[in-house]
Amino acid sequence: MFLARRELAFARTRFGLMGAVVALIAVLMVLLSGLSSGLVVDGVSGLLRSPIQAVAFAEGTRTDSAFTRSEVTSEQRDAWAAQPDVAEAELLGTSIVNAKNEDGTPVDLTLFGVEPGGFVSPAAADGRAVTDDGEVVLSTSARDLGIELGDVITLDRLGTTLEVVGFTADQRTFGHVDIAFLSLRTWQEVHAGAGPGDQLTPEAYQVASAVALRGPGGATPDLAAGDAAAGTSARTIEDAFDSSPGYSAELMTMQLIQAFLFAISALVVGAFFTLWTVQRTRELAVMRAIGASTRYLLTDGLMQAAILLVTAVGVGVAIGLGAGAALDGTGMPFALEAGPVTTGAALLLGLGLVGAAVATARIATVDPVTALGENR
Repeated sequence: MFLARRELAFARTRFGLMGAVVALIAVLMVLLSGLSSGLVVDGVSGLLRSPIQAVAFAEGTRTDSAFTRSEVTSEQRDAWAAQPDVAEAELLGTSIVNAKNEDGTPVDLTLFGVEPGGFVSPAAADGRAVTDDGEVVLSTSARDLGIELGDVITLDRLGTTLEVVGFTADQRTFGHVDIAFLSLRTWQEVHAGAGPGDQLTPEAYQVASAVALRGPGGATPDLAAGDAAAGTSARTIEDAFDSSPGYSAELMTMQLIQAFLFAISALVVGAFFTLWTVQRTRELAVMRAIGASTRYLLTDGLMQAAILLVTAVGVGVAIGLGAGAALDGTGMPFALEAGPVTTGAALLLGLGLVGAAVATARIATVDPVTALGENR
């Protein structure tokens, strides 16, 4: 450690610049982690925060946007409800619509048709839950659009009116659009394209987008057995995130950017310590000549890199958390979570040490004879 500390103090400008680069990479890592988590919350928080354990779609439905492509029937719901390991099975209707508030402000909503009083219907933190047709409970984030309790929302083209009777305690969105929970019967009328006063056939009130499932005691039902009985294609709620519009593409894009960021971090740290090792070859040769072992020099070099990386990453994470806190409430889909930030910081440290280890391995080839000037 003596040599490492001495060089850190002696070449503090060079190490400071390198530390600044690593710190900036750490800041970017925190911001990307927050943006990635924010996109997940903004895209599927309605599913993430629901009590649903699995959903069953119509057999053969494409994975992407399955919630809006699928159509199941009450008979398939009954087949699922008859399974011994299914505690509750309810029809769930989903569709994205354009609407207007009372003052004519355009409002985009994802309609979730649920059974009033069922396990999918959320409790209202403000107001009350849906109990009748023509009522909606909105995500609390819909307040940002100027919607308040008692407002009447009118759906475009159909003219269907929905009274806001409550708001959820937290954000509930789907496909980056606020969710409006309404009765399944009202959703079925909207899905069929019926306006006020239009009459529908009894069959129109037997369909929905999916069957929402919950097993007893938190256990996931046997999806394969249920699919065989109901003729559906079921998946766990986590697997169903991919069925949200744009979810997979957004997540894969963010993960690819983060992967490149970590790779760049390892390359930058490795390149710096490679050049640094080349510049101090004669000093290392002198150390070898007076008896320092290769292990000692390697350990010293890695400890030097560890001090630099821990300090720089710590400073960068702190700055990133501060910047992330400033972004909160700006409307950007941003959510800081301890897990992704901690994992990202650990990867920066680990990959940086790998890059430094590859660079300092050059020490093992240093010939003590060079310290005596034999190479001249």
